[in-house]
Amino acid sequence: MTASQPTRRAISRSDAAAMIFFMLAGIAIAVGSIVAAWIRIAEVLPGTDVPVLAEFAGTVADAPIGPGGALVPVQLSTAYITAPQLPAASVAALVAQPLVAALAVVVVVACLLRLTWNMLRGRIFGRVNTVLVTTAGMTGLVAYAVVPGLGNMGANGAFAQISDSTFANVVGTVDVSGLFLIAFAAATATLVFTVGDRLRRDTEGLV
Repeated sequence: MTASQPTRRAISRSDAAAMIFFMLAGIAIAVGSIVAAWIRIAEVLPGTDVPVLAEFAGTVADAPIGPGGALVPVQLSTAYITAPQLPAASVAALVAQPLVAALAVVVVVACLLRLTWNMLRGRIFGRVNTVLVTTAGMTGLVAYAVVPGLGNMGANGAFAQISDSTFANVVGTVDVSGLFLIAFAAATATLVFTVGDRLRRDTEGLV
């Protein structure tokens, strides 16, 4: 009896094929996030004419959506703004934003790849798998909260540069419902693997 080993279960060929596809997709996602981060950082580093996604609250602008392209007032929610020159703090925040996002994706994918590999080998529940699930969930949760905040910092600097610090209708928000959803999913997955590991150890103790 080896109480430290996860429970072993037979994996069908269809399940194995699905898991292998999942692993390949995860690798592609991780590589794509790294490439996207590299492109964005190269765009931001010069600090000039950088498009920045900004959020607005009750700001009205004219859009050419009327008959024949006539201008019609619309209320902005989000829009890209471009400042001729960004402050150093904004450049740093906008460089950190894709870095944090890519790092989070790589960590989550790495954890899920290791988890899937363990499951392919028939190891379902165990302490290692529980740690992997918990790490992936916590990493996604932190990134979901931090990445938009870095974008808001960059947008604030762009607004200040464009308006000479006179425009104050800027908001910095995090989707709380999405944050709670990720937290709930991560907590549920961790609970499932924790209970599964405990049941495994209790069952082995009876053998």
